[in-house]
Amino acid sequence: TPFTLLSPSLGLLLVFRTNSSYGRWDEARKFWGLNINHTRDLNRMATAWYGHDGIPVDPTLRAEHLRQVSLMTWAFVRSMKRHLSPPAEDEEAYVAELNARLAPEQAQAMIDAAHRPNRALYDLSVAIDRLPMHFMRKNAINKNLSIFEDTLGGSERLLSSPVPLFYSRHTARFLSTWLLLLPFALYGQFGDSWNHIMMIPATAFISVSLFGIEELATQLEEPFTILPMQGFCDKIGGWCDEITSWAGQGQEAEEAVQANIAEIAPSR
Repeated sequence: TPFTLLSPSLGLLLVFRTNSSYGRWDEARKFWGLNINHTRDLNRMATAWYGHDGIPVDPTLRAEHLRQVSLMTWAFVRSMKRHLSPPAEDEEAYVAELNARLAPEQAQAMIDAAHRPNRALYDLSVAIDRLPMHFMRKNAINKNLSIFEDTLGGSERLLSSPVPLFYSRHTARFLSTWLLLLPFALYGQFGDSWNHIMMIPATAFISVSLFGIEELATQLEEPFTILPMQGFCDKIGGWCDEITSWAGQGQEAEEAVQANIAEIAPSR
């Protein structure tokens, strides 16, 4: 029958559509995973490597410098989240958060920028450049910024290159037509039930299942509307603040290093 001939084609179409949509979601999730990993890495290196050539460190100045690195790291991911979200959804919250956490001039410069994540990355580069440390260490820290540019560019590619509209429309039309004619194919199969009454729940169940697959693919097509990006940004900001607050603790003290060496030496 026509239904037995068309059913494999419909199944393949739904599978390909779902797989392509899931691939977009998975790629977006991995980009944000890289952001999380490398924001922590950047702040860890900046905090641990602060200082150069044994020059005495001013704790107040160090706290100010590292605080700026942490803030600009958060500002980048928050600006990236805003950049990937619909304007009506996030603009007011974004402006309010920047004004609450950044200096007024810096917040306004970022808000007025045509490409806000790029402006945040520039400010982060300046904050890193001000750190008193060997240039080789700065180069290692700056590699994280190149990764941020890659995750930003990849996310922009997903945002600006959606699944072709004709592909989605063809799948929806094919599925709707197939389900509309399905009762004719099932009519004879339910001849044993009174007035073919069982055909109604069977058709409803099949329709809900197949339309659910189609809706799932539609939602996954736009991964930035379903990823918890605000939660990612809040966690990144908290982690970066915590890492930079460790400056001056632990192994930076010469006495702690000597005590650890003395503790380890007998066991060797």
